[in-house]
Amino acid sequence: MRYTVILEPEEEGGFHIWCPALKGCHSQGDTKEEALDNVQEAIAAYLESLRDAG
Repeated sequence: MRYTVILEPEEEGGFHIWCPALKGCHSQGDTKEEALDNVQEAIAAYLESLRDAG
């Protein structure tokens, strides 16, 4: 599946990233690439928790 994510630079450095389709699914990273990797992991964990909850 594909999910849209929003990537925004933080004032103090790094990036905040989240997935609007998955409420509360947020992550961050020092670089864009790191933030994208981290949100992929966050999405996978989010979806696994939904599966576990039924």
